[in-house]
Amino acid sequence: MSPQDQVTSPDDPALARLCEHLARLGGELDRSQRWPAEQLRLCGEAGVFRWFMPREWGGLEWSDQDITRGYLRLGAACLTTAFIITQRTGACQRIAGSQNEVAKGRLLPDLVAGDSFATVGISHLTTSRRHLSTPVLSAREVPDGFILDGYSPWVTGADHASTIVTGAVLESGLQVLIALPTDLPGVAIPPPQPLVGLSSSHTGEVRLDDVHVGHEWVLAGPAENVMKIGIGAGTGGLQTSTLAIALASAALDYLEHETIQRPDLAGPATELRREQSDLAADLLALAGGEQVCTNDHLRAQANSIALRASQAALAAAKGSGYVVGHPAGRWCREALFFLVWSCPQGVMTANLCELAGLD
Repeated sequence: MSPQDQVTSPDDPALARLCEHLARLGGELDRSQRWPAEQLRLCGEAGVFRWFMPREWGGLEWSDQDITRGYLRLGAACLTTAFIITQRTGACQRIAGSQNEVAKGRLLPDLVAGDSFATVGISHLTTSRRHLSTPVLSAREVPDGFILDGYSPWVTGADHASTIVTGAVLESGLQVLIALPTDLPGVAIPPPQPLVGLSSSHTGEVRLDDVHVGHEWVLAGPAENVMKIGIGAGTGGLQTSTLAIALASAALDYLEHETIQRPDLAGPATELRREQSDLAADLLALAGGEQVCTNDHLRAQANSIALRASQAALAAAKGSGYVVGHPAGRWCREALFFLVWSCPQGVMTANLCELAGLD
């Protein structure tokens, strides 16, 4: 890729060109449910994976606001690709933020360059399966590392990953965070189940049957709440809100285009865009450290605008939008994802109250 195609800032014309290309490819993903290898290759060549990483590892070390602006563009162009990048980035940041110099040296150069893929499998430590009486993924300490047994329920792109950053719980209740090589004996990755939306993200289970992991792959722990150690996005953070607001923007672009021939749509389109723009402004303020609202409040409102904007686009598209392959139908299904993706209880309650018409 030529130097002019490297994305060096959120305002770089190269990002606009990349997003146009991703948007053209998006419909095919929904129909085929294939892994977006071409989209990720383009992002790697454009330097997208460098946005999030420290300069010492060849990254661009963008500010949180610039990263958020970049995600807003990518998410509006192709939600599946943007979502996969959030999981890849989460793994890379956990590795880079650890004290394990061996793991960093072995993994980060290829990850920053886009020559390998890593992902996270940590939902069982944050929001998923936590109601169960026993951990779904347990660890037993041995002299040279840990033995892991169980499963991680939601791992994006596991069948394409060389490394999965995952966590396990010891009998004492302490937790350990591991950069798990997927080629270790005992690691099994079943075919991912088809999802209502974003099936091309290949999100599904990873099973571990007495997998021995050496100390060289331990990123943090044993400790309480190991996810609070080091660097990485937490549950209820800004990434989920960012992609929900980005999806709403894509749906509203379509709705606004329809107003050219159908002026009756102008009022709803204008009001929805005003709300989406206000939320984007709050999002960027939070990313810049200005506490204009809580993360959970923004997340609940972002979920709401994604649902309503996508349904408005479908209503405007009429019957054609209900045919598989039309983007309006895809946006509606993708919007449902935000009701289940790392959704804290408070956000879920707020969304349920809105759906029930409760104040």
